[in-house]
Amino acid sequence: MQKEITPLTWQTDLKSEIDLDIQSIDDDFLIFDNVKVLPAFDYPFRVDVTNFIICTKGTLRGRIGLKSYETAAPCMITLLPSEILQYEYISDDFEGLFIVMSKRMTENLLPNIQERLPITLSVRQKPSMPLSEERLNLLKTYYFMLKTVVGLTENPHRKDIVKHLMIAFYYHSSSWLHKIPQEQQPNKHEEFVDRFLELAEKHYKTERQVGFYAEKMNLTPKYLSQIIKANTGKSANDWIDEYVMLEAKALLKSSKLTIQQISDELNFTDQSFFGKYFKRIEGISPKEYREK
Repeated sequence: MQKEITPLTWQTDLKSEIDLDIQSIDDDFLIFDNVKVLPAFDYPFRVDVTNFIICTKGTLRGRIGLKSYETAAPCMITLLPSEILQYEYISDDFEGLFIVMSKRMTENLLPNIQERLPITLSVRQKPSMPLSEERLNLLKTYYFMLKTVVGLTENPHRKDIVKHLMIAFYYHSSSWLHKIPQEQQPNKHEEFVDRFLELAEKHYKTERQVGFYAEKMNLTPKYLSQIIKANTGKSANDWIDEYVMLEAKALLKSSKLTIQQISDELNFTDQSFFGKYFKRIEGISPKEYREK
């Protein structure tokens, strides 16, 4: 099934929301420095591009998947393709520099998966990275070099130049990620929670029973439920429901799929059952949520 998820079609959506000074190369690379576009997305949406946000002033709070993040400048936020995002708060004084790349260009920068995977894993674990004044100034230098090159529309090699500048940008920022002090090692129960959430994120579309996850972890359903509740304040079933609802909301708001197609995508027996499930948790029907 073709999902047609189009949450951030840059040339159309961004320009229709606000008069941005956007510079771009084809449908692969976009650069701008106006943050007022962010509040336009006040619902969960899935990104189909890579976003680098160099925050120079103010604070930003939101969710990536089910995890909440709050950042304060100076920092850099990296958002990868297929993430589900929701902005919750942006301070009035927030300022930032934005670099947006298509998934195709992102993969072409580092075509070797063995080279790209460690960077991807580091970014997923730490999407927000604090910056010293020195590192902030270096990233700003890259940004303005990129913006200058993108503006050289008569140069037939500008895309290649941008590619090599972005490779350097990647290597600089990824090396800093690995130097962030590691958090305290989790205890056994915290490891169980991390494993459960990892499995839930992978299987929530097809498996909504705690027993499935308990079997995968060689635990009894009762013991797994006790661990999840004690360490997170939410039941295992609540976490599974959150993953399902996050995906459902993103598809309702940022795709052209019909409600029947979304029901099928999430493996509900029929649209009616999906509607009752959605309304039980959200308080309104999928149609009402899409239209509000």
